Amino acid sequence: MKFRLKAFGLHLLASAAALTLIFGSLYLGWYRWPGWHLADVSQVVFVMAGVDVVVGPLLTFIIARSSKPRRELARDIAMIVTVQLFALIYGSVSIWHGRPLYYAFSESVLQLVQAYDIDADELALARRQNAEFVPHWYSLPRWIWAPLPLDSRERRKIMASAVSGGDDVISMPRYFKRWEQGLPALRMQLKKVDDVGYFSVADKRILKERMRAAGVVTDQPNSMPLTGRGYPLLAVFDPATLKITGIFRVK
Repeated sequence: MKFRLKAFGLHLLASAAALTLIFGSLYLGWYRWPGWHLADVSQVVFVMAGVDVVVGPLLTFIIARSSKPRRELARDIAMIVTVQLFALIYGSVSIWHGRPLYYAFSESVLQLVQAYDIDADELALARRQNAEFVPHWYSLPRWIWAPLPLDSRERRKIMASAVSGGDDVISMPRYFKRWEQGLPALRMQLKKVDDVGYFSVADKRILKERMRAAGVVTDQPNSMPLTGRGYPLLAVFDPATLKITGIFRVK
C-alpha cells in the first residue's frame, strides 16, 4: 500500500503541476476576468481535470504494485500518461483556439470575440485593409469598436448574415476601430439597469444589489450588457469619463 500511495502521489503532483501551468498561462494571458466566464470553457476544463488529475493518478494507484516487474509497471504507467497527454493536448488546443481576442462594442452591446470567430478569409481582408487590428498568436484581448460600415449595401449584407446566424461585424477586423473612437456612440446606448435587455427581472434585482454593494448607482443610464457564450454580464460605466467602473455577474 505504501508503494501504491507513493506512486499515486507522484503522479498526482506531476499531473496537477502540468495542468496548473497550462491553465495559469492561458488565464493570465487571455482568459482573465471576464474572459473565462464569457467564453464558457468549464466543460473542457472539467474533462481535462477529470482525466489528468483524477483518472490518471487513480489508475496508477490501481496498477502500481511493488511486486510487479519494473519494466511492466513502467509500460503500464506510460500508457496511462499517453492517454493523459492526448487529453491534455486536445483540451489545451481547444481552449487556445477559443481564446478571447477582443471585447467589441457594436451597436448597443459589448461582445466577446474569440479566436475561432474570425476565419482565414476575414483575416486576409483585414491584413490588406486594416492591419492595425489583425490579431497575432501573441495578441492579448483588446477593447475595440466594431461599427457597421457606412456603405449601405455592405451594411445590409452584414445585417442579413448576422440575422441568419452567419458572420457579424464583430468577426470582421477590417471594420474595427479604436475603442476611443466609439465612445460617443457608446454613451448614447447606455441604459439604466432596469432598461437593459438580456436579463430577467430577478437577474436585474441581483445586479442592482451587487452594484449598490460596490457603491455604484443603479438609477442612471450607465449600463450595457457584455455578452459571450457564457451567461451575460453587466458592464457599468462612469458617465463622465466612460471608463468601466465594474463588471457584474448574475451567476
